Amino acid sequence: MFLKAENILILDKVDSTNNYAMALIQKGIAKDGNAVFAMEQTNGKGRRGRQWSSNKGDNIILSICQQMQWMPVSQQFQLSVAVALGCFDLFSKYAPGMVSVKWPNDIFINDTKAGGLLIENTIKGTLWQWAVIGLGLNVNQTDFESKNLNATSLGIVTKKTYDILQLARELYQLIIKRISYLKSGHFLSMLETYNEYLFAKNKIVQLKKHNEIFETKIREVSATGQLITQDKIERRFDFDEVEFKGLM
Repeated sequence: MFLKAENILILDKVDSTNNYAMALIQKGIAKDGNAVFAMEQTNGKGRRGRQWSSNKGDNIILSICQQMQWMPVSQQFQLSVAVALGCFDLFSKYAPGMVSVKWPNDIFINDTKAGGLLIENTIKGTLWQWAVIGLGLNVNQTDFESKNLNATSLGIVTKKTYDILQLARELYQLIIKRISYLKSGHFLSMLETYNEYLFAKNKIVQLKKHNEIFETKIREVSATGQLITQDKIERRFDFDEVEFKGLM
């Protein structure tokens, strides 16, 4: 059953918390704010069809059902900003001064990936009905697969072990708080914070578009979610238009 305090359903094992949450919506039994937490996820999802792997019981694997009729479909990036800042708020509480947000959907600690978010939507016509906010944050895991060697966790950088469920509850509250700010019309101030803690801001990076790798300086992210960079010219990129290859 759902825990009354945070509306969080705790599962021992599931294929994907996003899939489980979306099924609740499709069955018509989800309520705004219902969330699903899993100790283990067998088929976690990331952007571009990637998988999100996690050691059992080590990390936060959480999906939140959010009714979205109050926001136009064209403003989906605003929810991403609110959610990313909620994750930033949690990690910054325990690792102050170490956390950044990497466009478009990752959370970094000390310039290394420590988490990510994946928002999946149900849209009918022009009506944004629901968002399923999927969150994967590395907390206690210290060993990562070879393909994820540049991953880190809160536990690695702070040399501490955390109560995963307690942090998941804190994260839930911080996300809901940031979404309430969004509902109250505070997006631009949140975007300012997002850009203040933007990973690689004002640094030269290598990006890849199609088969071309080029160098450019990260400037900021626009209100519509475009990454703005500068070299000989100003460049603007949409989600998944470029791939980050590294800092210079």
